[in-house]
Amino acid sequence: MNSPRFKSFGAVGIAFACGLVFAAGFDLTRFGFAQSNTPARTASLTNAPASVAELNSSFVGIAERVTPAVVSISAERTRTQAQARPNQQRRPNVPPGLEDFFQQFDPRQQQPQASSGSGFIVSADGYVLTNNHVVENFDRIRVTLTDHREFSAKLVGRDPQTDVAVLKIEGSNLPVTPLGNDEAVRVGEWVLAVGNPLGLEHTVTAGIVSAKGRSGTELPDLSRDRLAIQDFIQTDAAINPGNSGGPLVNIRGEVIGINSAIATRTGYYSGYGFAIPINLARDVMEDLVKNGRVRRAVIGVTINDVTQEDARAMGLKEISGIKVGGYSMDNSPAKAAGLEPGDVIVKADGRVADRVSTLQRIIRSHEPGETVDLEVIRFGERKNMRVRLIEAPADSTELATRASGEETERTPSRTRPSTLNVSSIGIRVQDVTPEFARAAQLPADQKGARIMEAERSTTSPFRGNGSEIITAVLYPRPRRDIGSAEELRDVLGKVKDGDSISLLIYDVQQQGTRVVSITIGEQ
Repeated sequence: MNSPRFKSFGAVGIAFACGLVFAAGFDLTRFGFAQSNTPARTASLTNAPASVAELNSSFVGIAERVTPAVVSISAERTRTQAQARPNQQRRPNVPPGLEDFFQQFDPRQQQPQASSGSGFIVSADGYVLTNNHVVENFDRIRVTLTDHREFSAKLVGRDPQTDVAVLKIEGSNLPVTPLGNDEAVRVGEWVLAVGNPLGLEHTVTAGIVSAKGRSGTELPDLSRDRLAIQDFIQTDAAINPGNSGGPLVNIRGEVIGINSAIATRTGYYSGYGFAIPINLARDVMEDLVKNGRVRRAVIGVTINDVTQEDARAMGLKEISGIKVGGYSMDNSPAKAAGLEPGDVIVKADGRVADRVSTLQRIIRSHEPGETVDLEVIRFGERKNMRVRLIEAPADSTELATRASGEETERTPSRTRPSTLNVSSIGIRVQDVTPEFARAAQLPADQKGARIMEAERSTTSPFRGNGSEIITAVLYPRPRRDIGSAEELRDVLGKVKDGDSISLLIYDVQQQGTRVVSITIGEQ
């Protein structure tokens, strides 16, 4: 970057900082939220700066205050070369089938594996918060403080769905970071990211909160499984490999998030970083410390943010709410309460639920067994219902990825079903055959129209590879269950250009249903 441009950015930065300082002078972001597990409440920096010089001093003060409690984490595990190279040549004089047994006694075949990251101490008795991916599947964990003290850490527990892990170290005079309240954080606020990136210890970077509530819909590469909670804080404070698990700190020196991921094509910082909200991390930590696991309450549905097409088809005045795609479990409490695919959740516990991350935040404030009041819109009709929450199943991360565009089981004596063109929505469909249902482990009597081809378009909601089955037309009302490809063509043949439709689709790859809304003639 040349010097004149550098100066220009510097002037703009100072002017921008002055504006933020002026707003901060009115104390519009005041809050207090102490971390309950800390024996003695740690005071935060409570006075907002009143000038650029004071802002600079505040950054220095925050760094000096927070950095001592930010730790470097190194984790190791050991695997044998037999695991790393299964096709290796068999050792002589060892009976066939017993190579792995004798391999473990050969020190030459042991290969250490290591991981490094950051974390921060949240209680005087030594609890440390970090990311799950920093310590997952490692059996030896060490924590190093800025004063060079080293501790062997015990893994208290970890939660892959939120990417949060809790460690415990035994020591005295441990520095502690105060925890804030991420719900009070506003887009545009100054934040600092602290950690140990790229092997550089005790690094502090500054930026602002760029966005809140980033979800799996917007960040599909960060999705882990269908119950993963994704409610990230986005920041432009530089985050790099090694920052994972470190704190994102507000202007008062309070932790508002755990730095977790970056959006990048190179593996290094490209302008966008994401942090796990501290309120969520604190809840997970309390569950892990108390129960050894996370007891997550769920309503038992698959959900997505409402799109413009959904709003048009479902009679919504605003493009806001959470669309129910189907049931995520056989004993779904939402199904028992009367919630149906195609319903749009607009309120939960009396609070506006405008997007998936908002609803997740409300639901996760409850314990399994409690009830939540939902307000939904069912194609223009407003309904209220109470859902009794249950605990999320332990095996929620196991998802199948079956099915493809070709039949996985062929029967020479059978004729392949004919494919029909449904030009109004740009697809070609055929009946669901017993052979495909059996190969895809569907119910033997599964009916519907299997989507075999779809028009190549950036706006097409269909994959067109044979893994999607249209099982019902939800709108126009009344609902029509689809038993065959011809039935789908007949139903949609009565819909005019410009009309909206909503289709219930069973996705074989995801083993669940979703709702797709389309305006006829716009595909």
